[in-house]
Amino acid sequence: MLKDDDIIYGEPLGPRVLKVSPMDDYKLLLNFNNGENRIFDVKPLLSMGVFEILQKKDFFELVRAEYGTVVWPNDIDYCPDMLYVESMTLDEWDPDWVKLTPKDEQALAKADEEFARGEFVRHEDIDWT
Repeated sequence: MLKDDDIIYGEPLGPRVLKVSPMDDYKLLLNFNNGENRIFDVKPLLSMGVFEILQKKDFFELVRAEYGTVVWPNDIDYCPDMLYVESMTLDEWDPDWVKLTPKDEQALAKADEEFARGEFVRHEDIDWT
């Protein structure tokens, strides 16, 4: 880590979430800026303090991608590095490709098309000041 006056420069950031789609059974379909699509299971968090409100399905489905992570109203979010580390690739989650619902397949196809067209915001393009 380098230090320049009051600015500390660390290691490059890991993959960041570009798009998120809520799935059945409290899972999230995540599209990362490295082109990977992964599944994150939110169920283990549902009994933990601030995340308990996500048990309400209508609230859970308000998830959106912002600042490279997933967020819900009331300032609820999750560490983007942990989202990547704790999520599974689609092949790990569904080796036979039978678990995705038609809705999930559409969300995945749309995200892949947007990524292929370059329709995403790179972390370095955001003015964080």
